[in-house]
Formats: sequence, structure tokens, C-alpha cells
Amino acid sequence: MNVLALEPWYGGSHRNFFKGLTENSRHDIRLVTMAARFWKWRLHGGAHTLARKTRQLVESGFTPDVVLASSMVNVPAFLALARRELPGVPLLYYLHDNQLTYPLPEEEKRDLSYAHINYLSCLAADRVVFNSQFHYDEFMRALPGLLSVYPDYTHLHTIAEIRAKSSVLHVGLDLTSHAQFSTGKEDSGLPPVILWNQRWQYDKNPDAFFKLINRLDDTGCKFRLILAGKHFEKQHSQFDETFERYAERILHYGYAEDFAEYSQLLHRADIVVSTAIHEFFGIAMMEAIYCGCHPLLPDHLSYPELIPSSLHRPLLHAPILYQDEKELFTILKSILQKEERPLPTPTLRSIVERLDWSTHVSKFDALLSELASADK
Repeated sequence: MNVLALEPWYGGSHRNFFKGLTENSRHDIRLVTMAARFWKWRLHGGAHTLARKTRQLVESGFTPDVVLASSMVNVPAFLALARRELPGVPLLYYLHDNQLTYPLPEEEKRDLSYAHINYLSCLAADRVVFNSQFHYDEFMRALPGLLSVYPDYTHLHTIAEIRAKSSVLHVGLDLTSHAQFSTGKEDSGLPPVILWNQRWQYDKNPDAFFKLINRLDDTGCKFRLILAGKHFEKQHSQFDETFERYAERILHYGYAEDFAEYSQLLHRADIVVSTAIHEFFGIAMMEAIYCGCHPLLPDHLSYPELIPSSLHRPLLHAPILYQDEKELFTILKSILQKEERPLPTPTLRSIVERLDWSTHVSKFDALLSELASADK
């Protein structure tokens, strides 16, 4: 089957998703992409470029059976501009994220025009798929508030229409590529390694992580650090303060551009911590878990659905999910003081290996085939 895949923000997790799907799918997937910059302009105006590129692809002889569009695509605009090239071709809208529930800094006001593009795209699509149940639930809860902002013709009934054609399918991950960089954990009596591999941005709540680490240090806990999250131009002064305070214990500081280097860092760490206030899915955590890091995750957001319930609070080993900062401190302190043991690597790997593209791709292939056949 021929699949036309649209991604106007071809970078980061969006790029990795389409790369993994294209390389593992049984279908012939042709990517139409744009550079990952100017995200607001991509949502507003990217459809014009995507339609033009689609026209060129169709003229070259490629006839799509189905279209797969990411959440950065303005679907109604694209369909209007590409209607001659794609007559009757069904479209699946896959939401990695959305602009209605993505948290903003306190000083920033939400521009609802971008959220409305997500809403209209859901209406225009034949199928809507969310990358986590948490994402689906959060988006559906927020839709009435979005539509109620407008003075009349709010079309609140359309929420039921969107629900009827929506489902949840977790993203696929290239996990087996990490296996080649496994060297085993250090067994030299050195302190455990705590990993931070998320973006250093407000939605990941690095302030809470700084606070946690400082508190552990103040109580005499021994640990080392790998700080591999991506930095941005505007950074909190605590970055420099943390580097100065823990310089001798920091094994790595800064974003790892090279995959091999990044994977080696994950394998070297013992514990990975998330203090996120928002997470549509949690790719960074899933990769770290696969590489043998015992995760400490908030008992909300997408995490409870990604961790088997039997491992939320496993016997004989440290818990994975925590309720608040106090419990996070207590659990991590007990691990560092060897009062509780992290889960063994084989158990950790079993949590996430089902998401590897080698097996998980079959669910995407089946979904695309179902949509294409249902339209005939």
C-alpha cells in the first residue's frame, strides 16, 4: 500500500517517529517534510508547501492510498490545497502533541488560533490517533473550554464526532539500536549514577530536580550525575550553580548529539528521574528504562499507562511511581543508601521492549490498511 506521510516539523521525536515507521513498515511510505523551525509558521502556512510537494510526488507517479499527517499539519488547509491530487484519499491525523493543552510559562498567554487548528484538523481527518491515553483524555477534557470561548456557533456536538473516530496508539521506538552499546553497569563500589536526559525547559520542571539533588547532597547521600538534556539559549542560573557544586561528580554535562554517545550515557546510568509537570508520552524515559535505568516517575501524566501495574510498586525492589516530591526524595534516598534495590535490567527492558519498531510497527501497518480499505 502507498502511504503519503506529512511532517512540516521534521526534527527531534517527530523525525525519529517517521524514520522508524518508514524503515520498518511493510507499506511504501513516502515522506513529505519541512525543516524543524518556526513552528507557528509551520502550523499556519506549512500546508501550502506540503501540498506543492505532494503535487510533485503524485506527478512523478506515486499514487497514495492513505495519508498520514502529524499534529503539526494544518489538515483542512492541506486537504483544500491538495484536493485534486488526493481525491477521496483517507487521512489519519496522528497527535504527538497539541497546542490546546501544552503547558505555557506563567508569563505567556495562549494563542487559541493554534489550538483551533488542532481542533479543525481532528474534524477534517478520517481517523484521529493520540500517542497516549493521557493525551487523549486531556485533549477531550479541554475541547469544551476551547469551543465555549467563541460567541456563537460553538459546535460543541462535534466533540462527540471526534471521539467516535479517535483511538490511542503509543509511538514506536528504535530500542534495539541501543543494545549494541550495552557494556554492563559499573561494579566498582562507586556511587550510583543519576541521569537527567530530558529538555531543560519549564514543562520538564528542572527546578524540582535541582532541589531534589541538593537535598540529597545535604543529607550526605553519595551519587554521580549525567546531565544530558538539551539546553537552550535562555537558561536558569541554577545550571551554572549545579555545575559548580557537582563538577567533580558530573560524568557528562550537555546535549549528546551523537546517538552512540547518548546510548552509552544511558547504559552508564543507574537511575533516571522525571520531575515533569507535563508529558504527552515520554520517549526519553522509555529509552533510559530500556538501557537499564531504574525510573522514578510521577504517578500521573502518561507514565502509569506505560508501566505495567505489577511494577508500579514491585516487591523487593524500589517503586517506580511517586506521588509527590517528598516521596520522590524518600525513594531515591533509600536507593542511594542501599535500603532498596533498583529493578534488574532484564525486568526494566521487558517494560518497554513491546514498543520497539520491530514488533510495534504491525499495529501502525494494520491501522493504515484498515483506514484505506474502509474507504473503498
